Amino acid sequence: MTVKIPRKGFRGLSRRRFLSTAAATGFTTLAMPYLSRAADRPMVTHGVQSGDVGTDGGVVWSRTDRPAQMMVEVDTVESFANARALPPIAALPETDYTAKMLIENLPAGQDIFYRVRFRDLSHTDVVGEPVVGRFRTAPADRRDVSFVWGGDVAGQGWGINPDDGGMVTYAAMHKHRPDFLLHSGDTIYADGVIAPEVKLADGKIWKNMTIPEKAKVAETLDEYRAAHKYNLLDNNVRAFNADVPIFVQWDDHEVTNNWSISKHLPDTYKVRDITLLAARASRAFHEMYPMRESIVEPGRVYRTLNYGPLLDVFMLDERSYRGGNGPNLQTSYGPDAYFIGPDQLAWLKRALLNSRATWKVIASDMPLSLIVYDDGANRKGSEAFAQGDGPPRGRELEIADILRFIKTAGITNTVWLTADVHYTAAHYYNPDKAQFQEFEPFWEFVSGPFHAGTFGPNELDNTFGPEVKFVKAPGEKQNLPPSDGMQFFGHVQIEGKTGRMTVTLRDRADTALWSTTLDPKLG
Repeated sequence: MTVKIPRKGFRGLSRRRFLSTAAATGFTTLAMPYLSRAADRPMVTHGVQSGDVGTDGGVVWSRTDRPAQMMVEVDTVESFANARALPPIAALPETDYTAKMLIENLPAGQDIFYRVRFRDLSHTDVVGEPVVGRFRTAPADRRDVSFVWGGDVAGQGWGINPDDGGMVTYAAMHKHRPDFLLHSGDTIYADGVIAPEVKLADGKIWKNMTIPEKAKVAETLDEYRAAHKYNLLDNNVRAFNADVPIFVQWDDHEVTNNWSISKHLPDTYKVRDITLLAARASRAFHEMYPMRESIVEPGRVYRTLNYGPLLDVFMLDERSYRGGNGPNLQTSYGPDAYFIGPDQLAWLKRALLNSRATWKVIASDMPLSLIVYDDGANRKGSEAFAQGDGPPRGRELEIADILRFIKTAGITNTVWLTADVHYTAAHYYNPDKAQFQEFEPFWEFVSGPFHAGTFGPNELDNTFGPEVKFVKAPGEKQNLPPSDGMQFFGHVQIEGKTGRMTVTLRDRADTALWSTTLDPKLG
C-alpha cells in the first residue's frame, strides 16, 4: 500500500513544512490503549525494516503474530514530538502477517523516524508496543553519500551462533552509519539445512540457533518464509535493519542452488517442479523485504533506485529471465543465451541513457568474468555469465551488447558491484587486454559473504579483459566458517563536493583490506 502525504502543490517539502502541515492535513499522534499483559496484544515479531529510499520517501516493513493493522507514525525528530499517524494497513495470514507501506512526499536529505505498532483486527482497542526505526531520504543536493554492499547469508550450514557473536558482519557495517545497504542476493539459503552443531576442523563445535523449518530444504511457502525469518532472529541483523535501509535483489539460493528452468532437483526434494518452487520462493521474498513493487509486472526485481544527483543504482535480476544452465556456447543471441533477457536489457539501456547522476552503479548479483560451473564437481555447465577464454559466447553476448552500448552512447562513470562467489576482489576491465574490445575501461568490485562459508578464488575469463587488482579468498581450504574471520563487505563513499568515489573492501572485523578512489568523468 502507498501512503501519500499531500504536498498541496509544492514540488519540494522542507522539514519545517513537513511538521507544520500535520494539523492542516488532519493527522494526529496516535492514542494507544494497552491491555495489562503484552501477550494479549499483537506484537512486532521480527523487527522493522525500511528500503528502496529515494528523495521523497521509502518503504517501511514489519510483521506481527496475528491478523492486525500496521499503524505507522513518522517524524523528523526521534522524540516524535510532531508525529503524523498514517492510515493503517492490514497484516493478514495470506502474507504471513507481514505488511509494508510506501511513504511518499517526505523532505529530501532528511532523517525520518518511524514508529510501528499493530492493532488487533478483532479487537480494535487492543494495540501492541511500538518499535522504532529510521532512514534518511536521498539528498536533492550534492551531499556525501555512503553505502555498503555484499551478499550471502546463513549459507553452508553456518547459522546464528550466539557464542560467536551472531552475524558479526552486520555489526561491522552498522558502525559506518551507511545511507543504505545494497544486498546483492543469496539473502537466504533455502536449500541449506541449519543443524544444531557443526564440528570445526580444530575439533571445536559451532553451535547454531535452530528452528524446525531449517531442518530440511525449503519446499512449501511457509518453509521459504521461515528461512527469511530465521535471519531476523539475529540481534545484529535486526539492529541494522532498524537503522539502515535495504536495496535488495535475489540470486539462486532464495530458491535452490544454481536454479534455472533446466534445474534437476536432488533427492532431498519431494517437490520436483522448479517453477513451482521458484514461484513460492518469489512470493516469500517479496513479502519479507521493503521493496517498491512494480504495478507493471508484479514480482519484478529489476528496478532503478535514484539516490540524488550523485548516484543511481540499477538493480538487475539474473534469475527470473535466464535460459537453462547448459553449455551456453552460442555465437548468436537467442533464448538459450538469455541471462537478464531482452526486456530487462532494453530497460537497462534506457535507464542508463536517462540517468543524470554522476555515478551509475550496476548491481549484478553475479560477477561478469568469474567462471561459475553449474556442476562444480565435474566442471560442467554454465551458472554465471563467463563461458571461458575467447570471444563472447552465450550469455556473454548480453554483456558485450551493454558494454558496447555504454561506449557508443557516451555513458560515463559506470561501476559494477556484485557478490555470489563468497570472497572479495577488485577487477579492472581493460579493453586493451580483452578479446572483445568495444568498451570503455571500468571497475567491478566483488564482496561477501556476510555470513556463510568462504570459498574461492574462481577462474577468470579473459573475454572482457579483467585484471585482478586485489583478491582475498581461502585458497586451498574451502568453506571456512564465519569464526575464521573471512567474511567480507564493501563500503562506497562518494564525496559531495568533488564527486570522487572511494571503494573499500573490508572484513567482518572492519579491517580495511584494500581501497581505491575513482575520479568522475565530467560531461
